[in-house]
Formats: sequence, C-alpha cells, structure tokens
Amino acid sequence: MTTTLTRGKALAELAKELQLDFFLVSYTDLLGGTRAKLVPAAKITAVENDGACFAPFASNLGLGPDAHDIAAVPDPSSLIVLPWQPNVGWLASDVYLDGEPFAASPRVIFKKILQQCENLGYSYKTGVEAEFFLLKKSEQGYQIADPQDTAARPCYDQLNLMRQFELISTLVGYMEELGWEPYQCDHEDANGQFEINWTFTDALTTCDRHVFFKYMVKTLAEQRGLTATFMPKPFSQLTGNGAHIHMSLWNDGQNIFAETTEEMGLSNIAYEFLAGVLAHGRGLAALCSPTINSYRRIGATTTASGSTWSPRYISYGGNNRTHMIRIPEGGRFECRLVDGAANLYLALAGILAAGMEGMAKHLAIGKRLDENMFVRGLEFSDLPTLPTSLLEALQCLEKDSLLMQTLGEQAAKTFLDFKYHEWNSYNAQVTSWEVEQYVNC
Repeated sequence: MTTTLTRGKALAELAKELQLDFFLVSYTDLLGGTRAKLVPAAKITAVENDGACFAPFASNLGLGPDAHDIAAVPDPSSLIVLPWQPNVGWLASDVYLDGEPFAASPRVIFKKILQQCENLGYSYKTGVEAEFFLLKKSEQGYQIADPQDTAARPCYDQLNLMRQFELISTLVGYMEELGWEPYQCDHEDANGQFEINWTFTDALTTCDRHVFFKYMVKTLAEQRGLTATFMPKPFSQLTGNGAHIHMSLWNDGQNIFAETTEEMGLSNIAYEFLAGVLAHGRGLAALCSPTINSYRRIGATTTASGSTWSPRYISYGGNNRTHMIRIPEGGRFECRLVDGAANLYLALAGILAAGMEGMAKHLAIGKRLDENMFVRGLEFSDLPTLPTSLLEALQCLEKDSLLMQTLGEQAAKTFLDFKYHEWNSYNAQVTSWEVEQYVNC
C-alpha cells in the first residue's frame, strides 16, 4: 500500500475501498518489541481520532502499573494490507500520553530528529539490508532448517537458495504487491541465512516497513513450521545477521550527497555527515547493536566462511566491507554497525543526529583506508575500536551528550535501565563453558 493511495483519506473510507474488516494498530517499544490491538473496521474512526488505549506497563516504555493509559494513534500513510490476510490492514502508530506525544516512544523520537532535518531543508532517505536465518526447532535446540545447507562458503549458493524458493518467492511477491520494489534476494554468508533487498525511500517509511518485514517473515516462516530469526549471532561459528543501512540526504529532488567530480562520488556535505557518524561511533553502537548477543557479531573471530563481515574499527573505506562505513558508489554510504536486533527508529535517530552535527560543525573526515581491516586493523594503533560488549557500549552512550539529548531524558534513562538490567541478568548466569573450564580448580 503506497502513501499516494492513502494520503488524505480517512481509515473508514480506506476500509470500504480495500474491503478491510480489521486494522492491526501497532506501535514499537524501546526494546524493539511490537505491540498491537486488532480493531474492527467499524470502530476505526474513534481509534484514528483518539488512538487505541494500552496499559503502558505491559510493554517496554518505562511506565509503571500506576501510569495512565497510553494511546497508539495510527498513521494512515503507513497502512499496509496483509498480503496473506487481505481483510486486515496494519498501521504504524505514534504513542501519546495524556494527549501529548510520549517522549520515550521510538517513532516519536525519530520523527522529532527528522523534523530538525527537514527544517534545514533536507529529507533523509534510507534503505536496509535485512538478513535472517531460517531455523527448525528440535529436541537438540534450534538447527538450520535445511539439512543440506552445509557448505563452508554458502554465500550466493544457488542450490541452497532455490530449496527455499517457495518461501522466498512468496515474500518477494508480497513485497511487489505492496509497492516496495524488491530488487534482489540471495543466500547469505551463513548456512540457513538469507537477505531480501527492496528500494530505498524516506527514512520513516523504511523504519515502518522494516518493522512489518520482520513480522511478515516470521509469520510466513511459522506457517511453514520454521522459525525466522534476525538475532545478531545465533551460531558462534557462522556469520551474524546485519541490517546494513544505506543513506543519503535530498533537497528538491536532488541527492546532495552526490558529486560526480569527486573520486568516490560524494559531496563535501556527505563527508561532513559521514564524519559526524564516525565521531559518535562508540555511542551509536548501543543503539545500532543493542543486545548482549550483538557483541558476538561485532569484532567476532573468523567464521566457517573465512570472514565475519562485521566491523571492529571506527573507520571508512570505498567498496570495502571490512569497515564500519562503506562507500559502495557515489551519492550514498552504508553503515555496517546496525544489526538485526536494532530498533531502527532509534538507530536512525542516532545516526541522523550525528550526521547533522558533522554538517553543522563542518567536521573533517580524515583519511580513507583502502585496507582489509580484518587483516591489517591492528597496524592502525590510533584508530578507535567499537565497543566489545553491551556494557562498554552503554557506557559510551552515556558519555555521548548528543545521543543522550537525541533520545531525551526519559527515553535515555529507560533504555539504559532496561539494558543494564539485561547485562546484569546475563552476567549472573554460570555458563556450561565456565563449568567445563573451571570445574577442576
């Protein structure tokens, strides 16, 4: 469903046109969880005006059981008709509390920084490369769904891809129906891992679509007795799941990151933006790689395929996937720090704020490194490294005044409280590795 079809129309009108019986009114909490209510189409007008009410303590927004109800106010331009359930429409929503936008709502946070960008005359456009594993659960735990998918280097493997043709082609067909313009899909670098790419658009729509994409992939996998996971690193010996973000700034239909006369095809503004992202790289890690498991992926040791494809250093290069930032072609660059667990609203809010600060301060980018950083990274001793644990990433975030300001006091405190609790819960566990290693002490 495209915004041109929904713009200016009430949801009740759209329900009649599209023969919808229900709306799935959804919002995303601070940990990236999606919450929803199923609203009959006959009652959608009241929800469009006043929102669907939720008890806020039931989701990860930092409010207690004594708090007033929050209202999820749907955005009609986000409407997506479920391709596998065409009488249901999905809606992304902004969270309100006591009639005001709730400061700790991720979509609200991102819209605030987007407005700052638009006030400067720019629109922020992004695309995402969403990677996921297809697994099957047995008594031994989760295993790769396809028992024949065992190659040491399975990336782009034709047989492994086509054995999942029914699911992958169904996903692509649905994305085409929705107007997302998917343009390629492949088997990724890990056994059981796949990626589907679709065309870039304005960043808020990209975030909404990413939320829906994860829901769609998981739903269709479940219907086939499988589990789809976007977990950053489900298997220690295999490549993890990234969610690489490609980005550019536009003004009056022109890509202002593009400069045809420059060696890499980037403008001075693009390099200043990029410099801002690099300057905040350590703090951004907590938003772009937000779980304990994320740091199994970041800076991981060599995998079965021979490479991790994840960054270790805060560096940039040309069409070189060993850096945090890759410039694949003129007019855009890719941030490889973002993983499959990221709440894209928060990750892109942080990246955009950092980039705009780079532009405002006219930050210098420094030297491009045309090196294999997986092999030669240690030779650059003055190069900052990304955090190696969630704990370190959270500490870096706390020290980053720009990112803390971007989140806002309430969201920053709540996010850090949740994440420190996650770290402490993890750290309290005694693992089987520890028992094997130290039982004879």
